[in-house]
Amino acid sequence: MVTLTKIYTRGGDTGETSLGSGDRVKKHDIRVAAYGTSDETNAVIGLARLHTPKDDFPEADAMLARIQNDLFDLGADLCTPEGGKRSEGALRIVDQQVTRLENEIDAMNAELEPLKSFILPGGTPAASYLHLARTVARRCERLLTELSEHEDVNPAAIKYVNRLSDHLFVLARHLNDNGKKDVLWVPGGSR
Repeated sequence: MVTLTKIYTRGGDTGETSLGSGDRVKKHDIRVAAYGTSDETNAVIGLARLHTPKDDFPEADAMLARIQNDLFDLGADLCTPEGGKRSEGALRIVDQQVTRLENEIDAMNAELEPLKSFILPGGTPAASYLHLARTVARRCERLLTELSEHEDVNPAAIKYVNRLSDHLFVLARHLNDNGKKDVLWVPGGSR
């Protein structure tokens, strides 16, 4: 468990931060950008949860709560480079977390009509925030794959973020009255 007694340390005043390994890196380091973007995803999910109906689909809030916890696991994973100092015993995303997302996607998607068009982000407030979270998760994924070209990255972490954006998309559709409130894209419709 983490204990925070002081919120500011002044350690970042020169533009550097500490990784979980103890190494100091620039705050704009791609690794820091990746776990910062997972934190952004988490914050947007927190907003979505404010609008998630508790009666119609109570499982949605429980799923999102687990995902928020997983995103802190992801941050812990990413802030401790694989193979580096303190990497032994570091918290890592595991394949079971990916599998759980896949199972939830399959269960939710089974209740939806197949898409006949791309959909625009929108619909209910919860779905709109989930679409925003999905796009931030995709940015996180792009940063992770870029990081993986230069450093070792836990493959399960990349898979998790990839599935997460799919999960958020399907859940958004589910919270759009099982797709009935999806906003369909009309190609060239505003020409």
